[in-house]
Amino acid sequence: MEKELAGKVALVTGAGRGIGRAIACELAKQGAVVIVNYNGSRERALETVAEIESFGGQAEAIGCDVSDFNACGKMVEDIVGKYTHVDILVNNAGVTRDNLILRMAEEDYDRVLDTNLKGAFNTIRHLSRYFLKQKGGKIINISSVSGVLGNAGQANYSASKAGLIGLTKSVARELASRGICVNAVAPGFIDTDMTQALPEKSREAAVAAIPMGRMGSAEDVAQIVAFLAGKRSDYITGQVICVDGGMT
Repeated sequence: MEKELAGKVALVTGAGRGIGRAIACELAKQGAVVIVNYNGSRERALETVAEIESFGGQAEAIGCDVSDFNACGKMVEDIVGKYTHVDILVNNAGVTRDNLILRMAEEDYDRVLDTNLKGAFNTIRHLSRYFLKQKGGKIINISSVSGVLGNAGQANYSASKAGLIGLTKSVARELASRGICVNAVAPGFIDTDMTQALPEKSREAAVAAIPMGRMGSAEDVAQIVAFLAGKRSDYITGQVICVDGGMT
């Protein structure tokens, strides 16, 4: 049976670990050629590529700081130059610099907004003209329940993720007539390296706020991203889907 994303090329930003890696692997399992973008660790990105290749998928690691507008433009040109098209964009790259608003440094606010929000603008800005030429494409922005509910100590992160929701809805309206779908996924408390590093009391408090009484997995997020990347979601755009066990 043909895989749903066979023949498609997907760019997943920040795909070296955690949710990004799970998304890259799931899209590859569905048949897509996956471009594994990274900024920090090339080694982790190559681990994602190796995992994809281990089950017969096709992937390539490309380094680029998504907060750099011109660097994003070159990355997109390189990908299109090699593969001739890109069909799926997943804006997953994100950083945190948590602190209370009274203690938050300006550079920590700027860094989070530059990566999490402007990074998504940069990739969409450079890729959208190719999507328009193709008269089709899927853009999936990884937001967060923090962008829906807010979160103490994360004014910068919550602002960036709320901004992603506004960006998603606006771009969805602009591109819908050309068959391009733009949606956001808002994960809740997901079991990743980032959440495992939290103090045990913080983890317990977070789980207590989840009606399902447990954390989600990176694969839970990857499954909905794969759905939004495929044909079955062709009439869904401008939506925010929370994967959060009922938190919101």
